[in-house]
Amino acid sequence: MRILVFSDSHGQPYYMRKVLLAHPEAELVIHLGDGEHDLDTMEFELQGRPVVKVRGNCDFGSSLNAVEMFEEKGCRLYCTHGYLEHVKYGYEILYENARGMKADIVLFGHTHEQFQTYEDGIYLLNPGAAYDGYYAMVDITEKGIMINLLKA
Repeated sequence: MRILVFSDSHGQPYYMRKVLLAHPEAELVIHLGDGEHDLDTMEFELQGRPVVKVRGNCDFGSSLNAVEMFEEKGCRLYCTHGYLEHVKYGYEILYENARGMKADIVLFGHTHEQFQTYEDGIYLLNPGAAYDGYYAMVDITEKGIMINLLKA
């Protein structure tokens, strides 16, 4: 399963549109906040793909959850914007939450900087700011997990 991951589009969806059109093979799209409505006008580009969204600190009045947890192909994904976990000051809270929820992959945004690491059986991934063209691709296969940090 191929997943496209975006965050921090901040009302500027140009690059997300471009990426969605360039990757029709992606089966799921995730937006990690700060631009919760930026995918709402992209029915053509989404081509019926499911979308998972969480609220960010700039998504004022949002009714979205701050965290979404779900499983794909036997892999547990923990999605959050990161502001509630204070990711600008470290990843301790993310790791603690991931362990508590038995997550395999933690997806977060907020810092606007691409970041990827693997520690204690948990992948941490920040796709970077979508308004600058940054995104990530996560492939979950029978052979394992592959993460790519990319720029449109």
